[in-house]
Amino acid sequence: MPAAAPVLDAAQLAEAFALFSRASEELSTAYAALQAQVGQLSERLSVLMGALPAGVLVVDRAGTVVQANRAAESLFGGGLAGVAWAELAARLEDSGTPGEFVLRRDPAAVDGDPRRLALSESELDSGAERILLVHDVTDTHRMRLTAERNERLAAMGEMVAGLAHQLRTPLAAALLYTGNLRQPELDPAQRAMVADRALERLRYLERLIRDMLLFARGDSAGRQRFAVCELLAELAHTLEPVARARQVAFAADCACGAAELVGDRKALGGALTNLLENGIQACEAGGTLRCEAVLVGAADAGVGAPAVRFTVRDSGRGIAPELQERLFEPFFTTRAEGTGLGLAIARGVARAHGGDITLRSAPGQGAEFTLVVPLAAAPIGAQENP
Repeated sequence: MPAAAPVLDAAQLAEAFALFSRASEELSTAYAALQAQVGQLSERLSVLMGALPAGVLVVDRAGTVVQANRAAESLFGGGLAGVAWAELAARLEDSGTPGEFVLRRDPAAVDGDPRRLALSESELDSGAERILLVHDVTDTHRMRLTAERNERLAAMGEMVAGLAHQLRTPLAAALLYTGNLRQPELDPAQRAMVADRALERLRYLERLIRDMLLFARGDSAGRQRFAVCELLAELAHTLEPVARARQVAFAADCACGAAELVGDRKALGGALTNLLENGIQACEAGGTLRCEAVLVGAADAGVGAPAVRFTVRDSGRGIAPELQERLFEPFFTTRAEGTGLGLAIARGVARAHGGDITLRSAPGQGAEFTLVVPLAAAPIGAQENP
């Protein structure tokens, strides 16, 4: 038969209840202490978020803002809790710079000017929420533009003497030719030849002054969305006859996957035209020139974002290493008819679009110019989790 369960007497029951009471009291005390610590942490977090100069938005799995600090409310407006992040992201416009967007402000607000914002996103380990960090980089962007413009103006100031020489020489030649037109003994054929040479010098002056103005301005006139393949086809249509006239085989290939860029199409086309014209000039009769565009990932682009990489490769005589270091300097040229501003302008256009130009060459092995332009990024969090 099974043993009978022991029977607790009154003293044992009283001791058990006392132990239970002490344990319950200790648990209540510990819970109250934890609540106090949580309250302190919440208060500190609120103070910290309020003191942060950057905007902070906490977005849940459904894409709804559950918390926002004062800096975020000053940018997007008050009452952000409960608002869908997609609604706020729709107010952001692409700036042409990866990771940066333009926020159009309410014209009736005290500060109604557009603001330039940099966005970054971090997801919590639980995956239930994510934090969006919003930096107002408007003043930084303005200072960057001012610094770039000052650098260009400083470069022009350093080259004033050389520029005066470049202007004086073709101007003196044009004056000499036009002066000869007054000689009555010139027959019509000679007069036409002298007039053509004078016009040639004047056109060179016009081109030099145009390049100077482009270099001094340095910014993009406007931004639009355009297809890379269409731009490359247009360049090929324009430059293929020029290459054929010099007996240079020209080929263009677009493998960008129907990518589109947002930027100044005319300025980018001008930069690529300059690289292609330089390649044609560098080739002898029977040489080859190739231009291609490919889509590359952020790791290969070198600009921190997916990009389109334009490559212009010629079979010319190549460029010596000591000249490569100076090739992008304003007013430096290796051609008698060059203004020395084409490559400087092209690099300025690439950098204005968030990219850059690099050169790889060796004497006798041709030259390869690479122009990289990042793709326009979509607003962070614009597509919410289902």
